[in-house]
Amino acid sequence: MEAPLVLVDVDGVLNPFRRPDRNFRRHRVEPDGQSFRVWLDARHGRMLRALAAEHGAELAWATYWEDDANLWIAPPLGLPRLPFVPLPRFPGIEEGRSLGAWKARHVAAWTGERPFVWFEDEPDAAESLADNPGVGDHLLVGVDPVTGLTAEHIETAATWLTGRRLPPAVAE
Repeated sequence: MEAPLVLVDVDGVLNPFRRPDRNFRRHRVEPDGQSFRVWLDARHGRMLRALAAEHGAELAWATYWEDDANLWIAPPLGLPRLPFVPLPRFPGIEEGRSLGAWKARHVAAWTGERPFVWFEDEPDAAESLADNPGVGDHLLVGVDPVTGLTAEHIETAATWLTGRRLPPAVAE
């Protein structure tokens, strides 16, 4: 059985819309030569690494930052280089699809039947995942983009990952 994935969004999850507490620090980033600032909390890196290690999971980015997250977000959080879900730019309203539905389609295609937890702030992503045939067992942990990722979100993911564990094989 393949290890589960822990998918992490950046904006609204690791980079909340405003500074929720004093543990968040401003970082200047310049992906694609565009300079702006993000709020990051180094505790997130430790929590995500511990979650993945404890449950034999693989961390991956599910963000429009794609590989830029490895250059600009991972280092201040103490995260290693992570694989990422390739996400083409959102083309706008397509057959009534929202940004969350668009992203969910690509997450479902990339993960296939592999189980995963996804920390995401787009409210309609969970419903959209269910609409994708062949998507593996998953849990979307909805994150409020104003407060960002919390210890409670990590605990929710840990509980789900623990519940997925198969009992040890019985020796004959």
